[in-house]
Amino acid sequence: MNVVDSSGWIEFLGGGPNADFFASAISDASRLVVPTISIFEVCRWTRRELGSRRALEAMALMQQGSIVELDATLAMSAARLSLELKLPMADSIILATARAQDATLWTQDNDFEKLDGVKYIAKKKGAK
Repeated sequence: MNVVDSSGWIEFLGGGPNADFFASAISDASRLVVPTISIFEVCRWTRRELGSRRALEAMALMQQGSIVELDATLAMSAARLSLELKLPMADSIILATARAQDATLWTQDNDFEKLDGVKYIAKKKGAK
């Protein structure tokens, strides 16, 4: 299973320099897990940067994966991770979701760089 964090989705949708890194995880919808917080972040970014039509297309693509809603158990796990790893709220929810689903987290967010279960690529200059 794979979780692509919001920075990965944005990189892919915006055609950034690391887009190809995320393409395989995004294109395998049968193994794709999508946290609802990622839907919020990506929808907000695509509407602002690419317009409403592209935002709808992005949401349709994201919904091909298995959507995981934030429930109380996941929220408590994310809070624990946030405190332990000093992660912001959205990052901790995304990581907690990946771990709960036994999924690999794909990212270019350096907050996750050295964590187990993460496929990390450094953000390239000019990246979104």
